[in-house]
Amino acid sequence: EVQFVESGGGLVQSGGSLRLSCALSGFILGDYTIGWFRQAPGKEREGVSCISKSEGRADYTDSVKGRFTISSDNAKNTVYLQMNSLRPEDTAVYYCAASRGPIGYVLTEYEYWGQGTQVTVSS
Repeated sequence: EVQFVESGGGLVQSGGSLRLSCALSGFILGDYTIGWFRQAPGKEREGVSCISKSEGRADYTDSVKGRFTISSDNAKNTVYLQMNSLRPEDTAVYYCAASRGPIGYVLTEYEYWGQGTQVTVSS
């Protein structure tokens, strides 16, 4: 059974940091592209960052480049999203998801999704 356990969300002031964790079970992390997505109230879900062990690279959407870092720990089957210099516009529910496809943010290519964790950045 595939399971995602997300944690690390919360309330932080502008300029602060949070680290999101996505603990995965039921499949081998290295076989999948893992993405972080977010959805703010009234907005569409958007890709934030993704990592592919098979491609050996990570990607970031322009608005988070230089502030967010995605990483994975294969031994723990966990993917992290370190978020620094947070801004109010980063406020959203953050989801991790897994895809058998190449690195990217096409929602329909992600077959497994976590339950989401709320990130709120106050100004």
